[in-house]
Amino acid sequence: MDWNWPFLTADVAPIPGRLKQVPEDFLVEELPLYPASGEGTHLFLTIEKRGLTTQDAVRDLARALGRAPRDIGYAGQKDALAVTRQRLSVEHVEEARVRDLKLARLRVLSVERHGNKLKLGHLAGNRFTIKVRGLPAEREEDVGLVLSTLGRRGVPNYFGPQRFGMRGDSWIVGRALLHGDFDEALSQFAGRVGPDDRGAVQRARSLFDSGEYEKAAKSWPRGFRDALRAVGTFARTRDARRAVTAIERNLLRFFVSSYQSHLFNTLLAARLPGLDGVQAGDQAYKEDNGAIFLVEDADLEAPRAQRFEISPTGPLYGKRMSRPTGEPNTLEERVLAEAGETRESFETGPWQPTGGRRPLRFRIDGLEFQPGRDELGPFARFSFTLPPGCYATAVLAEVLKTPPAE
Repeated sequence: MDWNWPFLTADVAPIPGRLKQVPEDFLVEELPLYPASGEGTHLFLTIEKRGLTTQDAVRDLARALGRAPRDIGYAGQKDALAVTRQRLSVEHVEEARVRDLKLARLRVLSVERHGNKLKLGHLAGNRFTIKVRGLPAEREEDVGLVLSTLGRRGVPNYFGPQRFGMRGDSWIVGRALLHGDFDEALSQFAGRVGPDDRGAVQRARSLFDSGEYEKAAKSWPRGFRDALRAVGTFARTRDARRAVTAIERNLLRFFVSSYQSHLFNTLLAARLPGLDGVQAGDQAYKEDNGAIFLVEDADLEAPRAQRFEISPTGPLYGKRMSRPTGEPNTLEERVLAEAGETRESFETGPWQPTGGRRPLRFRIDGLEFQPGRDELGPFARFSFTLPPGCYATAVLAEVLKTPPAE
């Protein structure tokens, strides 16, 4: 997919390099938000997994223990093409049974007792150790320049390509849903062949585009359940509303949130030059506790922004989003207007996303960079710690000048 957002370090030319050649090139270790108490009905399992998403690990563990996946708690989602160490939780299971588990691509490192289930967000951050291969030795000084800028000014907190689907078009579907344009939503979801479409998916989209809906419904691969349901419904009824509402509701919500993310990225791109400062009227983010407050005196708050105690925020448009004033509000209104939207688009109708504020940057801590060599050849090792929900690939994207795919 195309990546149309500017980089903070655009003055440094792209540096060639390859990510994730093998899972061991990408090591992630969760930093717990709190220690296990040693008592309680829940077991906290620290696991190490290879080549599995967190959801894969949850399903494998649930199956091995004879439990439903919903019984397994976790603090954060982790990528498949990586080696990750993270905590899962399960209640009312004997410790010995968990310690003796032998699962492919997953091993239990430790087991502790605690009084509650792990929930999403119950972590202090993540520590990453990443090997980038093929990075030219003569560009190491440029790498240092990029990392110095990111360490001083912060990393642009863009939503990455994973937020926009495999074709990068989830936000287009979300925009149509927000306006109740079911014909447009269905056409984008099930048709409009793009350059990234291949094989059976390409054929199914082509058939939909040409109006052969019954054949299109039969052509979608079995793994595409929502496309099968939506196109199958449309083939029977010729009713775009019924077809779209046959899609799983959480996926429809994802499409709408993808549109919010697209507009946030648009705003962030416009404010990139002032990423490490705040303006009068900003809704600023307090790094120590996540509170949001209105900036009344930008000069007074400027030193706090330079010390990374506070950061400017951008909009996740919705009915509960706190609004800035002054120039920040003018810019947010301009982003909406240029997209053909108003705030009411997000505050009325069946979807009504909650909305909120998101920091325009995130902090990178404990940054280390050094060259090395292993059995696969030379590499450049990057090590750093990020807050929860922030992507390591957003850091490497600034070095390589490639989309921050996760």
